[in-house]
Amino acid sequence: MKRIAIDMDEVIADALGKFIKLYNRDYNVPLDLKIEAGNEIYHHVPQEVNQKWFEYINEPGFFRDMEVIPDSQRVIKALQEKYDVYIVSAAMEFRNSLVDKYDWMAEHFPFIDWQHIMFCGNKIVEVDILIDDRIKNFAGFKGRPLLFTSPHNLLITQYERVNTWEEVAGLLL
Repeated sequence: MKRIAIDMDEVIADALGKFIKLYNRDYNVPLDLKIEAGNEIYHHVPQEVNQKWFEYINEPGFFRDMEVIPDSQRVIKALQEKYDVYIVSAAMEFRNSLVDKYDWMAEHFPFIDWQHIMFCGNKIVEVDILIDDRIKNFAGFKGRPLLFTSPHNLLITQYERVNTWEEVAGLLL
């Protein structure tokens, strides 16, 4: 069986939506979901509060209640019938994310056993396909990279792109 590694944040878990929800809560200022292509979300807030994003992401519980990216559960379950599927997340960057991400996976993707979840620093995985929103994770990767669309990567053109989990299904199932 071929192996697939799938990132969590902005691929199966809506981190961007969580940032926006917290920002709106704390500043009572609606933040538009349409982020300019090529920009990170912190480029769209006033300079004096743009470090707030880094505070949010380091809070215990930040990663625990994110929304699931539409269709990811159904498509990943179908992928498991054809591929050896792993979830690979750079959880070591944010200390409090380890337990949150593990519990989030258990709740939303209970069909993925703990032996197929890898929390790491660099994603130096030997798999056939890597689905990720960050091109830095494709550096040195020898398999087929699939760039999952997020506002910050919209200007990147050198990788095969997937915009939705329906597109992933169309390519891989």
